[in-house]
Amino acid sequence: MQQVLDLPLVLSSELCSGRVYIVVGANVGLGYEAAKHLVSLNSAKVIMACRNVTAGQSALETIEAETGKAGIAEMWELDLSSYASIKSFASRAVSSLSRIDAVIANAAVASDSKGRAEGHPLSVTVNVTGTFLLAFLLLPKLKADAARLETRPHIAIVTSGVGLMAKEKWLEIADDPIGKVDKLERDGEFLYSTSKLFEILVIRHLAPLIPVSNTGVVINMINPGLCKTELARNAPPAFREQLSQMHARWGRTAEQGSRTLLHGAVAGEASHGCYLDDCEIRESKVPDWVDDEEGKKMQKWAWEAVAHELEAVEPGCVTRILE
Repeated sequence: MQQVLDLPLVLSSELCSGRVYIVVGANVGLGYEAAKHLVSLNSAKVIMACRNVTAGQSALETIEAETGKAGIAEMWELDLSSYASIKSFASRAVSSLSRIDAVIANAAVASDSKGRAEGHPLSVTVNVTGTFLLAFLLLPKLKADAARLETRPHIAIVTSGVGLMAKEKWLEIADDPIGKVDKLERDGEFLYSTSKLFEILVIRHLAPLIPVSNTGVVINMINPGLCKTELARNAPPAFREQLSQMHARWGRTAEQGSRTLLHGAVAGEASHGCYLDDCEIRESKVPDWVDDEEGKKMQKWAWEAVAHELEAVEPGCVTRILE
């Protein structure tokens, strides 16, 4: 059972002053609360990246009203289920933002195989390929900003502890994760948990390929814990009911969970490639099978699947981040 903790708020106005943050999925839940904290702490700019423009604008107005700080947050449209939308957003960010200090890749869905986008189950496209496409397109700018400003930008990818419990599910698709999951009929719980393990395996393989010593950029992964959010709004009724019962027993508030996201955005260089939980680096929670000999094979297969997909979508995007 997850213990509901009083997690620290690791950011301050001093740390946020002059800095620019992108929060993906900022109109609701963890992303909304993280964006609200960043605005209240006097960041220079907070980009609220939202699929639903109307909901995003409403969230922005609420944040401004509740914090009393106008002109900091901006709502930009971003639909992680659309590669075209991701490319448009990234192009705008690279060309118009003076700097990017952290990208908090928070958006995720839990949907069954009937929900599809870009030829794949929605959970795979949003949680995995769309998330990494955004990260790969923005990373060169973060690298340039790190060198120019002598800062340490972050890409913090929100994953989940359920991914670390999905080994048996993952073995069904491990050697061809995108190709095989495309052909399977599976429920939202299967697709969500395997998509989160997919993220973890890709980051474990990728981080050593892009060390902070070369890029100046930290990429890490965050487990916010079980939080009372609208994550399962697109999931089948049975999964929504199961999640509702879990929330009632030991769920954290979205505000508490958002503190883990903010920690990922500023955690030190030692967090590169690491699993963060309860606002600490918690590598002890990563099972041995993730990194043992067989785990390395799974990491490689996961990475190759994502790299192949995204090179086809945006030629050169993988090559550029490895240079």
